[in-house]
Amino acid sequence: MPHVPVPVSPHARLPPAPTVMSEEVAAAVAAGRPVVALESTLLAHGLPRPHNRAAADDLEAAVRDQGAVPATVAVLDGVPRVGLSPAELDRVCGGGLVKLSVRDLGVAVGLGRDGATTVAATAALAQAVGVPLFATGGLGGVHRGARDSWDVSADLAALAVTGVLVVCSGVKSILDVPATLEVLETGSVPVLGYRTDAFPGFYRRDSGHPVPWRVESPVEAAAVWRAHRSLGSPAGMVLAQPVPAADELDAGVHDRLLDEGMALVARRGITGKDVTPALLEHFHAGSGGASLRTNLALVRANAELAAQVAVALADATPPS
Repeated sequence: MPHVPVPVSPHARLPPAPTVMSEEVAAAVAAGRPVVALESTLLAHGLPRPHNRAAADDLEAAVRDQGAVPATVAVLDGVPRVGLSPAELDRVCGGGLVKLSVRDLGVAVGLGRDGATTVAATAALAQAVGVPLFATGGLGGVHRGARDSWDVSADLAALAVTGVLVVCSGVKSILDVPATLEVLETGSVPVLGYRTDAFPGFYRRDSGHPVPWRVESPVEAAAVWRAHRSLGSPAGMVLAQPVPAADELDAGVHDRLLDEGMALVARRGITGKDVTPALLEHFHAGSGGASLRTNLALVRANAELAAQVAVALADATPPS
């Protein structure tokens, strides 16, 4: 698939290298058609092979089915790319990609490396090329024990300064949910529940904590986003959608695996960005595939919702 280089905004805090859009994504952005960015860390580190490659196609198809253009984001051969060809998706899903947050982008570009982008890095690259919608599984957050480890995902700081609407299923239950919500509030990042009053807990529909605001439709979500941006806020926004009820992970299985997983990472001394992949792997192995089915269901639902919001935004935007 041909790619089109685009200049990077000087305000995006990105490395001094061109971000490249696929021809399809570039044409859609130029015409004001709906586009949804998709992160690649989910594919490279969040889902096991070969499920990750099938999921890549499924997520892009889910976005297309709702009338939007998918734009999976990654860094390949040191080039930030928004919109990937099938061969490039093969590379992302084939293993060996490092995990890139915003701070790592310049290093990967400078050294010509391949990398999968986190929520923070995906949001930054999407904003740089004019894509305001982004779908993922779960947002990064404050890790349990962060009072001692200071382990707080860069996703939260990035959202405070990156104007992208992120559709997700809240944060993973392995994190400190109330602390995560407090950090989002401190960063002036609005958090909306999609048809729910409860902040989702990824595998579980209810994390036990409320959302400050609720919307009932993609049109409402789009209206809130437009108003938020029109008032001059530099921050992004979180639209939190619970996993479909039929796909929610059993509470007993969830709690057992969480306790086991936390003990496992402590025993092995796993820290930092390696914690989440290790815990996800434990959930996948220990649930007999149930957590994988939950993960795939929620990220597909989020891709569909993000596309619906993108369409609502495009429909309400007058032609230039």
